[in-house]
Amino acid sequence: MDAIRNDKHYTYADYASWDTDDRYELIDGVAYMMSPAPGRRHQGIQFNLSLQIGNFLKGKTCRAFAAPFDVRLDAAHDDDTVVQPDIVVICDRSKLDDKGCNGAPDLVIEILSPSSLQRDVLLKFNKYLQAGVREYWVVDPDRKTASVHVLDGGRYYTTVYGETSTVPVHVLEGCTVSLPDVFAE
Repeated sequence: MDAIRNDKHYTYADYASWDTDDRYELIDGVAYMMSPAPGRRHQGIQFNLSLQIGNFLKGKTCRAFAAPFDVRLDAAHDDDTVVQPDIVVICDRSKLDDKGCNGAPDLVIEILSPSSLQRDVLLKFNKYLQAGVREYWVVDPDRKTASVHVLDGGRYYTTVYGETSTVPVHVLEGCTVSLPDVFAE
């Protein structure tokens, strides 16, 4: 979880000005380089999740986006954090602009990889909680699980689902995700 650009405290303005093909996330003013394109298994899981959620959202007001997609969790008060979750769902369209999402998404899904494990499980967990992300999933390709964190009363309540489970999406009434289909090779 090495910070790549840690020579100063960065803001979104700095982040937006970087002329590079490299992808970064900015967390509390520290820049973290994202790994090169995720591997085939990660991409397959992301596609399968996007497909199920995207199909459910057809004709509805909420929108789903897949990485790379900039999320400024609380730009009004915290312009030094920009993350790129694997999948986000935003139901309040006023949070969307040409640069991505400005405010907490309703649903964030992170798919673990060795290079992002600590950042996804520790740093981002706390940032998503502070920002008020209503539901945060951590999908583990190795264990074939989904840890679902649902915000209630200012804290996350967590349920871990195994590879044979059908998982309710709490912020999208009536939506479920089939983990056998998510982890299908």
